[in-house]
Amino acid sequence: MRIYTRTGDRGETSLIGGRRVPKDDLRIEAYGTVDELNALLGVVAASTRDGALLQILKRLQHELFVVGADLAAPNIENSNRSRTGEGEQKRRRSPDGGIPRIDASSIQALEASIDSLQSKLSPLSSFILPGGDKTAASLHHARTVCRRAERLVVRLARDQKVSVNPDVLTYLNRLSDLLFVLARWVNRMRKRKEDRWRPSTRQTE
Repeated sequence: MRIYTRTGDRGETSLIGGRRVPKDDLRIEAYGTVDELNALLGVVAASTRDGALLQILKRLQHELFVVGADLAAPNIENSNRSRTGEGEQKRRRSPDGGIPRIDASSIQALEASIDSLQSKLSPLSSFILPGGDKTAASLHHARTVCRRAERLVVRLARDQKVSVNPDVLTYLNRLSDLLFVLARWVNRMRKRKEDRWRPSTRQTE
């Protein structure tokens, strides 16, 4: 099978279901940014040998593929809004041919990871500068890409006449929190001091 199809040479691509849209369509921007985030998490994974961190990153990468599929399949309602807490992928599929959907169980897993890591960290008393260890800095970078994806999904949900699974928005919001906490946790594990933000004391004339 050839990697190139020539079907996108005129600046269009297909959504799940076959509908053709321009490649700069807001929906494409949204799941393309999710793909960018997934690739960045791959870079983070390549920079560490920490087993616990790798396990979390791999889980997130798999889930981001689900987010991308969810966003690429418009006009389809989430099939099990009432089935919260069920982690089996087959129970998280919609009745439209088996497109996997993000649901409350994925969000709950993110929150459990956040709570577990947060319990190992000192409370924040001020803003911190993104940075520290290289892996931590990359996690901060991933957090900003996640926030961009979230903003695009907000625009998509507001501006388009197609449905967006609301759990996707919640998932991305919670994921950005987890990436922030992961960055702090990595710096703590590697004994890197966090740089606190200090407002300028310079006065304007």
